[in-house]
Amino acid sequence: MNYSDPARPSFRQLQYFVAVAETGAFGRAAEALAVSQPSLSSQVSSMEDELGVKLFERTSRKVRLTSQGEKLLPKARTLLHELREFRAVARGTVGLFADRLSIGVLPSVGAYFMPIANRRLHRLHPDLRLAVQEGATIELLDKLKAGRVDVVIGTQTQEPDVESVPLFTETLWACAAPDDPLFATQEPVLLSALAGKPLLSLSPEFRLARIVETLAQKAGTFVSRDYEGGSLDAVRQMAVMGAGVAVLPSLYALAEAVRDPEFVVRRIDDPDAVHDILLHWRRGSSIKADCLALAEHLIAVKREIRDARDAQFR
Repeated sequence: MNYSDPARPSFRQLQYFVAVAETGAFGRAAEALAVSQPSLSSQVSSMEDELGVKLFERTSRKVRLTSQGEKLLPKARTLLHELREFRAVARGTVGLFADRLSIGVLPSVGAYFMPIANRRLHRLHPDLRLAVQEGATIELLDKLKAGRVDVVIGTQTQEPDVESVPLFTETLWACAAPDDPLFATQEPVLLSALAGKPLLSLSPEFRLARIVETLAQKAGTFVSRDYEGGSLDAVRQMAVMGAGVAVLPSLYALAEAVRDPEFVVRRIDDPDAVHDILLHWRRGSSIKADCLALAEHLIAVKREIRDARDAQFR
């Protein structure tokens, strides 16, 4: 074996291949990577020649993976991730996650938690750069296993290839139309008061939906299927218009209640009305120590958020 030969495909070629596959266009991939399109196209073509396979079907309108490309894409993502981890270990004294972290988060976490977390992390680790993707936990864990994100802030999982540490537990809050007698007081609402009222939640791929199903069964009611999606704003608006009672996690519910005094929410008084949030990473990953350090920061952020709220929302 000639060890002086350059390794092919190179890190750059793998990076370009994955970027084109994920954006579906050479132009968008080049823009995302801040390189020229001719340079990117040339590198991908060289990679195809060196491998002896066609990775993409090129048309005037769209770029599509070939069957060979589809088989190689997960392996390319894994290789890229392992190379980044290798660099992170080699540069371990540089900073948390070697100054770059790709993180998957739930939508409510992305909108109502990460801005504060970003400020804290930037203050303590000014060189750390975050790339944030939002989605349901099951979708984000698929990306984690494929090497497309480094860590995930999501709900509980039984995935054997994933390690986790608890971050915080959200209480669940109810909201309905302003004239609903249920909201005549600020006292916590018992499940018995929800009997016969349709409950509103996110689509089934979100764990919150399964929690709401459990609460509905205990309350002697049902979960409305009039909405299928991942927008808490949409669930809230349906409730305000009288379609039922929305069940909302505290990150969203209390932030919106502080922002909009007309938005009335009541805590659901039941031991099952909780939403556990955890930090996940790949089992056996070399970045475990950084993940545990990140978890400490995130727990402190949640404490800051709780302490900043008015006493009536604690």
